[in-house]
Parts: sequence; C-alpha cells; structure tokens
Amino acid sequence: MGKERESKMDAKERKKLHRQQMKEEGKYNTHKSAGKRPGNRKKKESKKGSILSTVALILAICVFCVSAFQLFKIFSSYKKGDDEYKKVQNLAVKAEEQDGETLFSVDFDKLKEINPDTVAWIRFEEPSIISYPVVHSHDNKEYLTKLFGEGKNTYGTLFVDKDNTGDFTDRNTFIYGHRMKSGSMFGKLEEYKDESFVQEHPYFYIYTPDGKELKYEVFAVGVVTDTSQTYTKEFADDEAFLKYISHIRAESNYQTDVSVKADSQIVSLSTCTADSNEDRFVVHGVKVAER
Repeated sequence: MGKERESKMDAKERKKLHRQQMKEEGKYNTHKSAGKRPGNRKKKESKKGSILSTVALILAICVFCVSAFQLFKIFSSYKKGDDEYKKVQNLAVKAEEQDGETLFSVDFDKLKEINPDTVAWIRFEEPSIISYPVVHSHDNKEYLTKLFGEGKNTYGTLFVDKDNTGDFTDRNTFIYGHRMKSGSMFGKLEEYKDESFVQEHPYFYIYTPDGKELKYEVFAVGVVTDTSQTYTKEFADDEAFLKYISHIRAESNYQTDVSVKADSQIVSLSTCTADSNEDRFVVHGVKVAER
C-alpha cells in the first residue's frame, strides 16, 4: 500500500512539474477556468466572417439580377420600337426609280387605319434612319410614351405641337421626338451640330395626306432651354416673325446663307440632349419647294 501511494504521488508530482514547465514555455492554457480556448475563438471569428461573406455575395447577386433585368427591359423596349416602325415603313412607304430620280410615296390610308392622328411622314436623305410617321394630338404628353400603333414604349412617336394646326401651313410648325441612344427617332439629329454635315445634307422632306411633298432646307441649329423664345409659334406680324428668325440665327451653332423671308414657312425639329434635362437641340428648316 505504501509503495502504491508513493507511486500515485510521484505521478501527481510529475504532472504538476509538467504543467509548470508548460506554463513557463507559454503553452499551457491559463484560461481554462473561463471555459474558452484560443482555437475556439478563432473558429467563431472565422464562422462570423464566412456568414458576412455569404451575405455580401447574396447582395451582389441581387444587385446583378436587378441590373440585368433593367437592361433586359431597355433592350426589349428598343427592339419593340424598332420592330414597330420597320413594320410601318414597309407597310406605307414606297420608293421608285423614275428618270434617274428616286420618288417616294406614302400610303396615308393604311397609316390612318393604324392611327387616325396621322398628319405627315418625315424623311431625311441623311441621316436616313429618320423616316417616320408624324401625329398630332390634343396635348404634348400622349405620344411621349405611346407608339404609333399600340402600346407604351420609350420610343414614343414623332408629334406636332398641340398649338400648331398640323397641316404645315403655320409660320412655325414644331415636331418633337426622342433622342434615342440607339440613334432611332430624332437620335441622329445631333449630327447637324457639325456645319460640314449640313453642307452635305441640307434638306429634309415632309409628306402630307393630301399628296404633297414639302422640301425644307436647314438654316439654323442650336441648343436652347425648354423655355426659350425659340419655341414661339405665333407671331403678331411679319416684323415679329423676322425678329424671331434673327433670334434663332443668333443662337445657331453656325451661320448659313439660306434665305428666310416674311412669308416663309418653317418647321422646327426639337429633341432632348444628353447634357441636361432642361436643354433641347433644335433644327430649323425653311420650306424651299412643294410638289
């Protein structure tokens, strides 16, 4: 019994000495009473970091999905608008070669079957993408988001100002259209910012339901605010009209020698700009021929 007791004491002593040695070497866990080990703490911190990473990943995926959906809506809207106007062009516009000249004709009966508000068709030789029907409504909001046919769309429809008669006999008829990033609608009007472009492509054409082709020559181009005097449509007399012409020439990006007289009729094409929600880009053309 004595030897066994001594053996147990020796074992305890050895264990005590070993523990003391471990403390001296810094390897013994002095926090045992707290029930925590450094390894457990690291595991919890690692687990917490993993959860935060997962949450961040989920949020990133959600942002990506929302952005992808918005892009899908934009491209779908563009495609719908493009398809709509290509269909209308193929249906109503014909081009025939006659004596070396290309003659264009528009079937307004078909256009009015689709939309009774139709009052014209506008066409540019360049930018040739501008070839669209024009409508006239009781306000200037309806066709901002309404296609020529059916449905809402960011393309909208080219439309004559509500205060104009819509038959292009006014001294100044305004036509509005969106500046689409794809270049559609009035997106390519900004090419007229360059004077060399207007020198090469000075004309645009408007076709009316009574069978007329009206030819206009660009004489002034400029960026103005949406409350500018540029948007004047009625004039008390010839003097007021000529004063207006002088005003828009002064605001023009460049000067032309195109003649505009007191009895002239002009068409002003207006679209938004990329720089400001309050600014507008306006191209003015004077009627130089009718047939």
